[in-house]
Amino acid sequence: MNILKRNYKVWLLILAGSIVWSLTMIKSGLVYDYGMGFWGPNGHDGVWHVALASSLDRGSSQMPIFAGEQIKNYHLGFDLMLAGLHTVTRIPIVNLYFQVLPPLFAIAIGWLVYKLTNNLWSVFFVYFGGSLGWVFGGGESMFWAQQSMSTLINPPFALSLIVMLVGLILIQKQKYWWAGLMFAVLPHIKIYAGILAFGGLLVAGLKDRNLYKTFFSAFSIYLLSNLQLLTSNFKIIEWRPGWFLETMMALSDRFNWPKFYEAMINYKAASNYPKTVLAYGVALGIFIVGNLGTRIIGLFQTKNWFYNSIIGAGLVLPMLFVQTGTAWNTIQFFYYSLFFAGILAGISIQKFPKLLKILIVILTIPTAIQTLPHYLPNRPPAKISIQELEALNFLSNQPTGTVLTYPAIVKDTLAPRPLYEYESTAYVSAFSDHPSFLEDEVNLNIMGYDWQTRRKSVDEFWKNPSINFLVDNNIKYVYLTKKVGMISFGMSNIFENPEVAIYRVK
Repeated sequence: MNILKRNYKVWLLILAGSIVWSLTMIKSGLVYDYGMGFWGPNGHDGVWHVALASSLDRGSSQMPIFAGEQIKNYHLGFDLMLAGLHTVTRIPIVNLYFQVLPPLFAIAIGWLVYKLTNNLWSVFFVYFGGSLGWVFGGGESMFWAQQSMSTLINPPFALSLIVMLVGLILIQKQKYWWAGLMFAVLPHIKIYAGILAFGGLLVAGLKDRNLYKTFFSAFSIYLLSNLQLLTSNFKIIEWRPGWFLETMMALSDRFNWPKFYEAMINYKAASNYPKTVLAYGVALGIFIVGNLGTRIIGLFQTKNWFYNSIIGAGLVLPMLFVQTGTAWNTIQFFYYSLFFAGILAGISIQKFPKLLKILIVILTIPTAIQTLPHYLPNRPPAKISIQELEALNFLSNQPTGTVLTYPAIVKDTLAPRPLYEYESTAYVSAFSDHPSFLEDEVNLNIMGYDWQTRRKSVDEFWKNPSINFLVDNNIKYVYLTKKVGMISFGMSNIFENPEVAIYRVK
């Protein structure tokens, strides 16, 4: 009780921040009168993690959305933890993902930030820091980066913050070797966090040589636990300097200044270097100020080399590189810049007069207020209908086998749209507890699988169905919605309701 009395302001802020953060997650994955709803990006990203954790829970290292291939080029730390928690608690993975872990992660991050900094303001900026998108009538990611409010929609990112904060607290306590164990785990949870943290330890080690104990122990353990890193030939990143600045100016759902974009490109094409440097410099300034918002006051804190190196590297890397397959993924480096800028902003604001503090709070919270409505409507953008859930539950009780589904056909229909009309997702694998022959082409692209060749063979099969295709590819079940149509050659109809039919290959 004494701890609570001494820190009641901290706990009130942590409670408020955790509730607001959790609202982005907790409504998804529950069953309503129309079926299981998914708000925000959870209809794709959340379903992917459910599919991956379900596969790991079965003891399989097979890619759940690309049957017959092993998982590669992906950090599995969060999903292994999710599968392990399911094994121990028997709480369904979907509920662990959407209802249980989000508030626990949110509370842990807030408390660890306070333990690290002993600063209430840093906790405030970590929870509520936002961009200036609201000033220009845009959303939180108007300048490309996801803001604090959306931390939990990326659970591996949230978990990486927890692990990194624990490592930094251990360093504060001069337990450098133990901190090394924590930092060694980071790349397995989020590779972006690992790269930045290892670099930050190297830079900060110039000031405090003890940090090299943490770096060398962490890096050695990580290499030993990830030997495939030394043999992987997959090109993860591409040299594309300025891509985020160009698209920020060009795209209608970003800052959208087309005339400025045209000027940037024309100066660059004409090799007009003075004007090119000026134009890209202005765009970079808009990117930094727009994303940081009031957290920009943290940039005046230069004493902590680890924080500053992460902020700097988190900015520079996406300005120079994009990710193969899905270019915008490298913006996740910058998420860590925003996080540590928030911590430093909390340190800076302590010296400000009271009225200026109030003004900064007023200018900080609109992003959170603006973002929440995306996750609070009664009806979500995507769903799995009651009848599909019935079909998927039936399939989950059948002997293990590969499932063939019809490729997603995206349609702009009224919300909530069924996932097969929403985006290419992993939902059949996630909720049937079987590997799919081909699903979620977005993640397959990110991880460098040759899914296009398999997609051609699948398309050819649907044009000219053949039992040989099913047998040759070890496909045991065919899952079809009635909107696609039914087939029956060489198969037994083992389930049917008004929306779905499931066949077993004889």
